[in-house]
Amino acid sequence: MGRGRNAFQTRPLIISALVVAMAGVGCGLYWFQPWKLWQDETVQEALPEAVVTSAAPTAGAGTPAPQAAPRTVARGDLISHEHATSGSVKLVELADGSHVVRLEDLDTSNGPDLRVWLTDAPVKEGKDGWHVFDDGKYVSLGKLKGNKGDQNYVLPDDVDPARYTSVSIWCDRFDVSFGAAELARA
Repeated sequence: MGRGRNAFQTRPLIISALVVAMAGVGCGLYWFQPWKLWQDETVQEALPEAVVTSAAPTAGAGTPAPQAAPRTVARGDLISHEHATSGSVKLVELADGSHVVRLEDLDTSNGPDLRVWLTDAPVKEGKDGWHVFDDGKYVSLGKLKGNKGDQNYVLPDDVDPARYTSVSIWCDRFDVSFGAAELARA
């Protein structure tokens, strides 16, 4: 008789342990999102042109003034940090004076909560460079649109691009750089 009673008392403990384990697995899946390692998102955006909000001035009698072409202000090549990352980064000034960060030929791992950051941090090779980008000044330009391809990120009007020296593909969930590029003035 004593043996049946022990089994009856153990059952709630086993059920509780299973519930806790399942909740842990569910939280782990949500937090790490491992399926993204096998999902690629490719984005192919053209370099944007400035938006003209008024009539363009004319150069002379009936001939329109030439519109300035986008100009590369700085550039750099992405290096790998937490995940293998390659491609190039350009800081481009558009004809209207606005700026975009352009990622070209980007190839990195997909992950949870990836962002594009414009930062003042130095780009360091290896593990020394994984966590430096949130130590100083940075501007989040938004979520990474895709882990492959060419894409543009508009700088807010109040951001002075001359104050920043690098770009990081930043995982906000784990506070780590997937890859980064030092911007050399063009």
